[in-house]
Amino acid sequence: MPDATSPVAARWIQRWLIVIGLMVYAMILIGGATRLTDSGLSITEWAPIKGTLPPLSEAAWLSEFEKYKATAEFQQQNYNMTMSEFQFIYWWEWGHRLFGRLIGLVAVGGFIWFAAMRWLSKKWALRLGGLIALGGLQGFIGWWMVASGIGETDRLDVAPYRLMTHFGLALVIIVITAWFWLDLSERKRITADRTLRTLAIAIFALTSLQMLTGALVAGLDAGRSYTDWPLMAGELVPAHYLDAELGIRSLFEGRAATQFNHRLGAYLLWGLALYAAFRARGTGAFSGFTIIAALVTAQAIWGIITLVNAAPLPIALVHQGLGVIVLLTSLWLVWASRSTETPSIQTAPA
Repeated sequence: MPDATSPVAARWIQRWLIVIGLMVYAMILIGGATRLTDSGLSITEWAPIKGTLPPLSEAAWLSEFEKYKATAEFQQQNYNMTMSEFQFIYWWEWGHRLFGRLIGLVAVGGFIWFAAMRWLSKKWALRLGGLIALGGLQGFIGWWMVASGIGETDRLDVAPYRLMTHFGLALVIIVITAWFWLDLSERKRITADRTLRTLAIAIFALTSLQMLTGALVAGLDAGRSYTDWPLMAGELVPAHYLDAELGIRSLFEGRAATQFNHRLGAYLLWGLALYAAFRARGTGAFSGFTIIAALVTAQAIWGIITLVNAAPLPIALVHQGLGVIVLLTSLWLVWASRSTETPSIQTAPA
């Protein structure tokens, strides 16, 4: 394959990356809705091919319902569930899995087309092939997560660590997709000194960590445990921050600790973003840092709104979706402020 391909090829690969990125973003929101509606354990088998079709008869529905009745979630929490209620959560999980399959088809189909057209250098074949491999891994991680709630462990819900891993890998995929798109674009760099470049990296790193702590909060339903602000149950630091039974594991498994840590991370990120915007005044990077500061501010305010309303589905999804936008914007800031490098695929003039 050639080391560099035509501007036409670069444009088509960019368009494909945009589609992949938008689909992964939608998948993150669908996954959030699946979690918030407690739908994730409604399908108790992983059948990548056979599972594409939903139950098509009354007998098939009864069979799926009986499998769900064997889970701890049904026996301890949803024992009064009707068939129509089961179908509601089943459709959410089935749609979540089906959309994942569609992303895989678009990703693999595009890659095969680009290879057939000889549009991929060796470097970009490895890059895009690796991205697709991560998507395949995500399917395995998703089932590994579900398995923790249907008998592999004694948990009522999925293990929060596994939920965090599943969500974190989704973020890795969308971040890599965005980075590749930026590498193929003619987006302008911004002038930034070493301090500002370091601040950009710090904002991205802290945003990433904040998203992961948010996944722990979601996995434990901790966002609905303490709904007052700025205090938690009237205390600055909750008395049960370290649970006697959990010990140090409270940092990852305790509702009080995970929510407090998520709040603390939000304050640190907010302060860092505002400081970076202040530090960037008078430079060519000021507008970029101002944008990220505004987005972090909006996310912080919306996080408070989500909290005091006990994380209802629509508000919580906006919080999650805006968090991904903050993450991608901070990624752009890192990309735009780094030293200039020549992409391995040439791009067309603007």
